[in-house]
Amino acid sequence: MFTGYCDKTLDFLWGIRLNNDRAWFTEHKDDYLQYLYQPTMDLGNEVYARFMGKFPKLDLNLHVCRIYRDARRLHGRGPYKDHLWLTIRPENDVWSHQPVFWFEITPEGWSYGVGFWNADARTMAAMRRDIDEDPKRLAKLARRLKKDGRFRLQGQDYARSKGDPSPLLTPWYNKKSLSIGCDRPFDALVCSPELIDALVDGFTFLEPYYQYLKSFCKAGLEDLK
Repeated sequence: MFTGYCDKTLDFLWGIRLNNDRAWFTEHKDDYLQYLYQPTMDLGNEVYARFMGKFPKLDLNLHVCRIYRDARRLHGRGPYKDHLWLTIRPENDVWSHQPVFWFEITPEGWSYGVGFWNADARTMAAMRRDIDEDPKRLAKLARRLKKDGRFRLQGQDYARSKGDPSPLLTPWYNKKSLSIGCDRPFDALVCSPELIDALVDGFTFLEPYYQYLKSFCKAGLEDLK
């Protein structure tokens, strides 16, 4: 049962950032398991069960990342991540090119939302074609997002603009990859079981955006499978 993260969670996250080596991690592995990994697993299981109960046809699975970095991709960094995330996502080898629901906790705070880890260029091109042909489809979602106020559009823009369809849609049109997320500090909510309700409610609100983004993935995924 998820009861919330705690100050010892934050202590471990800052500790692994400042002491990213095997000796420190080995000494504090029990703290990792008790205050970071197990709470994240409990949170993920409870959010997943409730969210998928609302949307069983999504056919998604829960994944909690490992704290160990891939030894082939350290790039001068330590062997451990200083953050942990969970995703509710498709079960396939190209999930990073498809939209996912996510939650992440870091030393600075926590975030959650929906979007791509790394959208394929053809997926984003398909979205731009849809905006050109039927701008009202995204405009309705963009206005809904702005009115709600919890989430903001995130992601890297193309270095050169792809176009300027309207003040409302241009930020979407020029994303190289995109997510819709909420960023918060390490606050009382993340230390409470009420975090479950917040994530389920947020993911429920974001479900139409998941469907919208997913609808453009087919062309971008054909050559990746």
